[in-house]
Amino acid sequence: MRRWARASIRFRLTAWYTAALALMLVVYAGATFIAVRHEFNERLEEEEQEHATGREAENPEARLRQQLGEILTVMVLGLPPIVVLAGAGGYLLARRALAPIDQVAADARRITADRLHQRLSVPNQHDEIGRLAAVINDTFARLESSFEQLRRFTADASHELRTPLAVIRGTGEVALRESRSPAEYRETIGSMLEEVDRLTSLVETLLRLSYGDAGTVRLSRERLDLGQLTREVAGSLAVLAEDRNQRLHLDAPDGIGVVADRLILREALRNIVDNAIKYSADGATIGVRAASDTGGATVTVVDQGPGIAPEHRERIFDRFYRIDEGRSRDEGGAGLGLAIAKWAVEANGGRITVDAGDRGGAIFRIVLPAGPPAARVDFEKESVDA
Repeated sequence: MRRWARASIRFRLTAWYTAALALMLVVYAGATFIAVRHEFNERLEEEEQEHATGREAENPEARLRQQLGEILTVMVLGLPPIVVLAGAGGYLLARRALAPIDQVAADARRITADRLHQRLSVPNQHDEIGRLAAVINDTFARLESSFEQLRRFTADASHELRTPLAVIRGTGEVALRESRSPAEYRETIGSMLEEVDRLTSLVETLLRLSYGDAGTVRLSRERLDLGQLTREVAGSLAVLAEDRNQRLHLDAPDGIGVVADRLILREALRNIVDNAIKYSADGATIGVRAASDTGGATVTVVDQGPGIAPEHRERIFDRFYRIDEGRSRDEGGAGLGLAIAKWAVEANGGRITVDAGDRGGAIFRIVLPAGPPAARVDFEKESVDA
């Protein structure tokens, strides 16, 4: 019974229908055989009587045709009932076999956008309908996750856009309440322009992520030296570290070859290093290391910040996700830097992870597929198909 339950619907339907049809054909053939035997027995008895009385049969041929006609009549009259019974049996078998499809359809009709948490019932996970229901359930799970991300994204984006708009409105209303000096008006306008810049940056970042999700960003991949690119990024952010008396400990030798889009990968590195500077304490040392091994090219950024608890590490790369809401907004962050970094790394065929440091803080690690070695710093670029 267990093997029968694990059998496919196709196999069970075929077996049942074959068995039913075979049984009906056996009954039909048996009835035909009995009728023919009865007719021939009667013929044999008549011939024996004729021989016994000495009379000769004037019509052996007419009698034989009559018997064959009777047999044909039996078969012709018996065929329609057999066909009707076979059709009825096939219908009942198909109805029984396909009843789970009706159940799946009924369950699917009840699942709406507000009930994506519900799932289809799977009575038998081993047959075709069970596997189909499992696939549909997986689809509903992905839709539920997408809808939840969309709701969260819409709420977060609305909040991020509302804050600078409220600041601009409030600043303008305060400035209009009474007459002010030209210097004060310039200061007010400058404050409003800062918020406009923040809005512009936020919208551009959102558009970039949207293009990335849609797959409309065309990568311009080329051979590049990851060590040189890492030094460039660290050098551009050194002034931010100096303002907080921080030290960037850089270990990025030449010759680490990768094939990637230079601008997109540079943005990923910049966001990770900027994040380390932002969340490390004043006077801290931030380690930035580029290396290459058999597993690929790696960039590791070690900060001395508050660290990331295990429950936050899975979502730290989500858009608008913040561990400390107030602190992030005070520092001007929108919660998109790590999301951009994750997209930029994955667009170049790599992956990004975060772990806890041995002495606190966090360790961000970017792993990229190793490319042809870059022999010198001022190498010649070569275009590579995306």
